[in-house]
Amino acid sequence: MVGKLDPDDLAAFVLSRTGAPDDDVEMGPAYGEDAAAIRFGDRLLVASSDPLSLARERLGTLAVNVACNDVAACGADPRWLTNVVFLPDDDPETLDVLTDQIDAEARELGVSIVGGHSEYVPALDRPMVSMTALGAADAYVPTGGVDPGDRVLLTKGAGIEGTAILATDFREATGADATTLRRAEGFFEEISVVPEAAALRGTATAMHDPTEGGLLAGAVEMATASGVRIDVDRDAVPVREETAALCATMDVDPLRIFGSGALLAAVPEEAVDDALAALDDAGVAASEIGVARETDAPGVDLDGERVGSVRDDLYDLWE
Repeated sequence: MVGKLDPDDLAAFVLSRTGAPDDDVEMGPAYGEDAAAIRFGDRLLVASSDPLSLARERLGTLAVNVACNDVAACGADPRWLTNVVFLPDDDPETLDVLTDQIDAEARELGVSIVGGHSEYVPALDRPMVSMTALGAADAYVPTGGVDPGDRVLLTKGAGIEGTAILATDFREATGADATTLRRAEGFFEEISVVPEAAALRGTATAMHDPTEGGLLAGAVEMATASGVRIDVDRDAVPVREETAALCATMDVDPLRIFGSGALLAAVPEEAVDDALAALDDAGVAASEIGVARETDAPGVDLDGERVGSVRDDLYDLWE
């Protein structure tokens, strides 16, 4: 099976085994949380690690952004990266493309690559990158900070990353015209959520970067970590024309495919207008897509129907 660990296995075998306690750890491993936060003087050091292997054509681009997005979604400014690169064979051309993408994206974000490791692993059938991003913050913004009554905002749209992957890894299978594919591939240039996270971190009670499983998986993690029910209105979720077209031809749900490029944020009802104005000033489109409710059964209701565990729809296309 491809995908994240079952929450029960995660709790039993990972989150219960976190080594020696440390009073300087403000946020350690927890379900749904994007990053750790460690007190460092009068500030916080925020760190997040993410592996990627499936998006072949822009693996380096995505690896940098996914790690930096997690740090940004927790209220920090991404500043440093370490990366581990595993290659299935001695292939300098693949290494050249991959590291060129990593370098270019890090420069675009103003982030320094400070270390890592590279090696050949013949047991792999595709390259794998594991990236760790670090940055400094004045305050940690959790995934699990949503309060009942908060409004849930989504920036840009659902399935931004997944759309770009469909346009590249599955280009021929989509049967889409060249113009649609070119526009959809251009979504790779919008994967960063650093600008919108910076605009919202003073207002949001919680932020989360929806990646694997898309918007719905991200919302489930946010709701569960917060102990609330989030009611999501599908019609309120922005879905771009290119996303709708490619998802329709490949029979996948835009709300259930890789969602990097969008940011989920919960804000108090009275702060919605200010939050949307701040995003507009940052040049980022956003929509209110739902509301948090008090509940004894945390999770997500989509148009009144409970959403269970979410497996990314793209996995079936790779298998």
